[in-house]
Amino acid sequence: MCVPHTMEVGKHSANQGHPGSTRAGGVPLEPFVHQVGGHTSMMRYDDHTVCKPLITREQRFYESLPPEMKEFTPEYKGVVLVCFEGDLDGYINLVAYPYVESEGIDQEERERDQPRRKHSRRSLHRSSSDHKEERPTHDGDSADNLQDLKSPRLELHKHSEVPFQMLDGNSELSSEKISHNPWSLRCHKQQLSRMRSESKDRKLYKFLLLENVVHHFSYPCILDLKMGTRQHGDDASEEKAARQMKKCEQSTSATLGVRVCGMQVYQTDTGHYLCRNKYYGRGLSIEGFRHALFQFMHNGSQLRRDLFEPILSKLRSLKAVLERQASYRFYSSSLLIIYEGKGLEPHSWPKTDTLSAEKDALSGPEAALVSQPPAEATVPTQEQPTSTVPHTLTDTRPPQAPSVDVRMIDFAHSTFKGFRDDQTVHDGPDRGYVLGLESLIKILESIMEENQ
Repeated sequence: MCVPHTMEVGKHSANQGHPGSTRAGGVPLEPFVHQVGGHTSMMRYDDHTVCKPLITREQRFYESLPPEMKEFTPEYKGVVLVCFEGDLDGYINLVAYPYVESEGIDQEERERDQPRRKHSRRSLHRSSSDHKEERPTHDGDSADNLQDLKSPRLELHKHSEVPFQMLDGNSELSSEKISHNPWSLRCHKQQLSRMRSESKDRKLYKFLLLENVVHHFSYPCILDLKMGTRQHGDDASEEKAARQMKKCEQSTSATLGVRVCGMQVYQTDTGHYLCRNKYYGRGLSIEGFRHALFQFMHNGSQLRRDLFEPILSKLRSLKAVLERQASYRFYSSSLLIIYEGKGLEPHSWPKTDTLSAEKDALSGPEAALVSQPPAEATVPTQEQPTSTVPHTLTDTRPPQAPSVDVRMIDFAHSTFKGFRDDQTVHDGPDRGYVLGLESLIKILESIMEENQ
């Protein structure tokens, strides 16, 4: 179990400089480099896994997802316990330990409506016996002293080799380039502040373990979209419902059923990510939203025309799935559209007329492949003579991950008939969410047609 008061200073300080080292079985958490939206901090657990503060409704929703929705959501991997650990320099570290059911732990947490049963720990690969040794108390981790600990160091072990630049309100580049999406660092600092303010009453925090949906991508371009015409849950107070309705009315949520919540786009001409945040998205008109989609699909050198059809195909498939989910409501959930930003270098991309000529000369799968920068290497077969296949298709290289992905996230306010004895039951599919998908599809189709 995770006990914040009991850290042996000597062991911890001896492990400084080794990001994976902490008390036996503990995993140091760091801000997730590529978080572009949301208000709670996403933390990196390992290359394939992220974690976030547990909300019981969201956990239960992941556990009860319809099978056909799982393609469009992150894999749910279980629960960990997270606590503060301070180092000798006075910095806060968040460390995750396997969640072991304990009456004492659950009573101490006093977390509302928390489940009391074991959860999957398959991603931990660690035995709970690693955490049973007695440890001397370290005064630096006491509740009182946690208030005085500094903000997390920014010299983080895991960072992007590609710098990030936030666009300000005048669409000018900020001068500072950093190794994390600036929204990720903002959320992390706010999360630590909230946790420190609660530290006298609460020592342990449950976090959800979820699939890192961008781990396949080397240069992930991410668009975070707040979906639907309504954002407040059925259990929201009148005050909160009024605030959320006002945000929708003053943004494209009311008209389009979707608004920008965050964005990062890899720019091949400068070698960095351009970033936008939710405040930018809230102020967009319908035409401004269209321009934001165009900017998301542009790599600084040219429009990524090769990605429109793959993205549209996934959006249409998701729309068909959600139209079959009667009584489901995904209030305040988001949709991530992700694509690989590092394809062929701009000067290596075939020109439009060259593509047409190559497609005329080829048939079948080869014609489809030359219409975009190849995502996979193909070994020539007897039916595909080497002389007729573009050189980039004949290289023998490990197959690469799919170039695009679409995932639904954030289900803290979701509901459906029979879920957790919810009193309000809705009819039919979530029309607000479906409207958002229809708007996305329509706008992307029009951008594609105008730029053929």
